[in-house]
Amino acid sequence: MDTAFGSRSRLTLWNRLGRKPAVASITDPGVLGARTGTEMADSVDPETRSRMMSGIRGRDTKPELVVRRYLHQAGFRYRLHARALPGRPDLVLPKWTAAIFVNGCFWHGHEGCKYYRVPATRTDFWLHKIHSNRLRDSQNVELLAEQGWRVATVWECATRDTVAQLDELRAWIQSPQGILDLRAKGDD
Repeated sequence: MDTAFGSRSRLTLWNRLGRKPAVASITDPGVLGARTGTEMADSVDPETRSRMMSGIRGRDTKPELVVRRYLHQAGFRYRLHARALPGRPDLVLPKWTAAIFVNGCFWHGHEGCKYYRVPATRTDFWLHKIHSNRLRDSQNVELLAEQGWRVATVWECATRDTVAQLDELRAWIQSPQGILDLRAKGDD
């Protein structure tokens, strides 16, 4: 069949792209959302997924930039990603002996948050990875506290309601309080 939407033109397009899509046609059972167990759970091929995942940054993320802009506008000056400190905090305010981590809700396993959900594919891998991240986070907070630093963890969900939540961060910086875990208001 050699129509505009026929199988021959579809194969030609796939060959030009250099890959086959995860779902071959509209007649496949998984296209309409019903899972039969035979189709792929991912909508892209492994090479594309790998490229997409490698593009996720560990610094200068959107939540981190929101916190940085807010604090700078409030008159605070800070250092970024201080290598000399455990865990390389995202922001360090030496004048206030404060270290701030801006954590993504997914990557650091923010329990009770609507933005954290364990993926359906490779669940064991993701649970192990997120558990390791949590363990490393708690170790870094302990090490910083032992060195006399006050530590704040700002979760990604808290940066979405910038004014109310980040006012709390500003108050914490100027207070003698030791540790702050800043979450969205509904995540308590």
